[in-house]
Amino acid sequence: MTDRKPLVMITGASAGIGQETARVFSAAGYPLLLIARRPELIEAMGLPDTLAVNADVRDHAALVAAIAEGEAKFGPVDCLINNAGISRLARLDEQDPEQWRDLVDINCLGVLNGMHAVAPSMKERRHGTIINVSSIAGRKVYPHHDVYGGTKHFVHAVSEGMRQTMSAHRVRVMLISPGVAKSEIDKTITHQNAYEFWDNGRKQLDGGLDVNDIARTMLFAYQLPQDVNLQEMTITHTGQEF
Repeated sequence: MTDRKPLVMITGASAGIGQETARVFSAAGYPLLLIARRPELIEAMGLPDTLAVNADVRDHAALVAAIAEGEAKFGPVDCLINNAGISRLARLDEQDPEQWRDLVDINCLGVLNGMHAVAPSMKERRHGTIINVSSIAGRKVYPHHDVYGGTKHFVHAVSEGMRQTMSAHRVRVMLISPGVAKSEIDKTITHQNAYEFWDNGRKQLDGGLDVNDIARTMLFAYQLPQDVNLQEMTITHTGQEF
């Protein structure tokens, strides 16, 4: 018997929301399996009971291998936080089609790969939680968010479908949709007009949400009893009008 808390897996854990979520869950005593393409940034955090794995969420086999490594050390993944994503903002007709592929592969396929990799074990154990990190752009349409918003609407739809599927197995699927936040996602915005639109909005909100508040919201939702599913959360700076 052990009083060790169950394993939490976070993708895109080397920066922004993912990195802060790792800090918050670690402080709450959870062992962590952290996935990123820059694992050295995770290791520099010095968190206890943490395994950092260099893996790309677009690679299903790599995620499965990372999970096997993490579970051998800490036991079954009880919570997946599907956080990895990019924000290649631009109007569709002004955007390099190659950026569409990045958006779809990371924001859509990456989410599918994560859920598919953990679902069988969670169903078998009849226990577990999947938290998909979307965006308020998955609920509303904004300028310069054409394809990006489409990928986030996809995350909303597939999360609801998966929630219905997994409910029969007592596995929770949750969705959190942050508004403008103080994260590093702006570093993936390469179109100048789109960046200026986004940056002007951020400045009006004093930089936007603190990512710590987003992370603590996910911890709260996860720590609710397994029979309580906070299905969908939208979290914004109070001053965000749209």
